[in-house]
Amino acid sequence: MSVYQNYCTETLNAQGGLQEIRFHYPENFNFGYDVVDRIAAATPDKKALVWCNTENEERIFSFGEIRDCSNRVANVFSSAGIGKGDRVMVALKRHYEYWLTAVALHKLGAVLIPVTHMLTEDDICYRLATAKVKAVVCTGMDQFPQKMLNSIKKVGLDCLLWTVQKDVPGFRNLTAEMETASSQLERRETLATDPLVMYFTSGTTGYPKAVTHDHSYPLAHVVTAKYWQQAEDGGLHFTVAETGWAKASWGKLYGQWLTESAVMVFDFDNFDPKQLMTVINRYGVTSFCAPPTVYRYLVRKGVIPMPTLRHASTAGELLNPAVAERFMELTGLPLMEGYGQTETTLLLANFKGDRPVSGSMGKPSPLYRIELQRRDGTPAAEGEIGEVVLLPPRDGSRQLGLFTSYLNGDEFYEHAWRGGVYHTGDAAWKDEKGYYWFHGRFDDIIKTGGFRVGPFEIENVLMEHPAVLECSVVGVPDELRGQAIKAFVVPAPGYEASRKLEKEIRDFCNSKLADYKWIRLLEFVSEMPKTISGKIRKVEQRQ
Repeated sequence: MSVYQNYCTETLNAQGGLQEIRFHYPENFNFGYDVVDRIAAATPDKKALVWCNTENEERIFSFGEIRDCSNRVANVFSSAGIGKGDRVMVALKRHYEYWLTAVALHKLGAVLIPVTHMLTEDDICYRLATAKVKAVVCTGMDQFPQKMLNSIKKVGLDCLLWTVQKDVPGFRNLTAEMETASSQLERRETLATDPLVMYFTSGTTGYPKAVTHDHSYPLAHVVTAKYWQQAEDGGLHFTVAETGWAKASWGKLYGQWLTESAVMVFDFDNFDPKQLMTVINRYGVTSFCAPPTVYRYLVRKGVIPMPTLRHASTAGELLNPAVAERFMELTGLPLMEGYGQTETTLLLANFKGDRPVSGSMGKPSPLYRIELQRRDGTPAAEGEIGEVVLLPPRDGSRQLGLFTSYLNGDEFYEHAWRGGVYHTGDAAWKDEKGYYWFHGRFDDIIKTGGFRVGPFEIENVLMEHPAVLECSVVGVPDELRGQAIKAFVVPAPGYEASRKLEKEIRDFCNSKLADYKWIRLLEFVSEMPKTISGKIRKVEQRQ
């Protein structure tokens, strides 16, 4: 029995799919003690974390070692004055110290604030000031420590500072300090309703909001890991994500360890598809999750055989069906798409036991009550575009897996919950079999000639042309149509931007699109404006 089964009751269908899941957990539930340490007590030698980097360095941790090392880190933090409720910013890329630090902070009841090392000084200043950070643990690479020191000085905070692996002026070396700290830690009392982790959203249209989840949040990722990613007890799961983003919580820690699957971590900076596949084969990865961009590069470079891989999933952006079909041809594995937000866990997915439908967001997670609503709050009909919203549980209980607040943002929280439902801001439609299909963000939908057009369906056709490496579609002002459809295109290697190529791509796409979806304008660009999480800033393109 995997450890997660102590905290929930599942109802499965004949195909092994999840029909219902009910959670029951103590009011002082703490992932560090009640998952990591519990597994360590029962099976201390069970593999928990497999880490390697591009320099061929390797570290493999058992659950017993994770327990002991996280206790050591917790004792380092505690002796420095970090305790319950203190906010600690962590920018550790894919270094193995992230897992030890995260579990240590959970055990102390401190609030983990993961951020990416790609932040600018202004980005760091905003986060430091908003969260009133007490301590920082960061990579010693990429001049990040100096950026952090500059930012702390600008904000005027007095923070405790640690780096890992090496000595950096102005910082303590956490890797060195933990070696001499005690591996014994007396349990600190926390509540399941206490804040656990705080993520800053990518801020596509405004300043990032600080999303807070409580100590019950990890449990909701049982559905993510077991029934979507299909991580297995004794398996090895590999999600491609940097620890600064919520995707790391989805695929590199909580649900995977709850199902007692080991986590594969490849510490790299520059993406190389063949290097990635070599890691999968070297360590025997059994389940894999990555954004569609990774799969696009994998199939274009040629997927090598990966005999141990049994499941593949994807999320983070919309998947081009042609990529999914090619991956299936090369590996025999369907790509299981999923959808959710930083504020939630997995909302919709092509789940275990269901027939995966390429291009679809899948079906609702049994953990949530999901509905498509018109702007007036009434349910959308089958095939009609509506907003994906979350209804509160029927019994009035607290919804597991849903964020508890926006820090200093009550008005944003109230707006998100207007009308008594949580608004995702994402438009979709549902087919006759109950599968949901993404249509676009409401603020990205193009209104042209009286029609509403989602950019994704046009971007999908654009991606079929071999000259298109990356694309984005927006609506721009047009006297005749209200908005005209404009495409931004990054040419693929071997193609040069030209009027001739522009016409070729437009003609290719428009021959496949209904008249009202035609691309009227096309602009070649060398790169897309993006948020630091990699999302294209369509608001900037519209301007």
